[in-house]
Amino acid sequence: MSKKLRVTVWNEYRHEKKPGKVAEVYPKGIHEAIAEDLRAQSDMEVRTATLDEPEHGLSDAVLDATDVLVWWGHMAHKEVEDTIAAKVRDRVLNKGMGLVVLHSAHMSKPFLLLMGTSGALKWREDGLKEILWVTKPGHPIVKDINDHFVLEHEEMYGEHFDIPEPDELVLLSWFAGGEVFRSGCTWKRGAGSVFYFRPGHETFPTYYDKNVRSVIANGCRWAAPQGAPNVTYWKYESILGK
Repeated sequence: MSKKLRVTVWNEYRHEKKPGKVAEVYPKGIHEAIAEDLRAQSDMEVRTATLDEPEHGLSDAVLDATDVLVWWGHMAHKEVEDTIAAKVRDRVLNKGMGLVVLHSAHMSKPFLLLMGTSGALKWREDGLKEILWVTKPGHPIVKDINDHFVLEHEEMYGEHFDIPEPDELVLLSWFAGGEVFRSGCTWKRGAGSVFYFRPGHETFPTYYDKNVRSVIANGCRWAAPQGAPNVTYWKYESILGK
């Protein structure tokens, strides 16, 4: 039997604790809505972690037992301890842990550490239609996705998106206001893989959408560790001799 992919879904879990729309849409938290579908995948073993847990739920033991970390954040990016963000970065670079970054986590500390840019973009909370177009047919992240899918209500994100040029652009969004956005981007960083996926504003039931769930599950599989390189750095003598 093949080993299951060990996925940790991380969420601030702040919006959902306050009475209002977010709590109505995600009564168990955004992390549980995402984890619910991933737990239904036969090839995955899923746990969750949240900001207010000790070490933000990301102790060394948890990170050592995580193949892919899924990250959602919005209102409390600055509350993430720098030491924890650095541990996440280092696990990606040196251990090959995958990182799937969702929606407003474009401003999360781990993502910015790995990208080296501001992560800034245009945005508007109008709740209008978003169409996501597949730009790389046959890519494993868009397996079982048609050439496009529609979200009737979403927050607008618009270009320019201040990120490094993606290694691969998998999905491109069009919004009812006329904007477009690079919504499915991949990068290789050190030994690891990073996937950014745009949809997921907290007041809309985006994480119950079957296409969104499929892309996240596929993204976790794509970002799975490929094996960290066995490299040691030291003064090196010529292999040809003197």
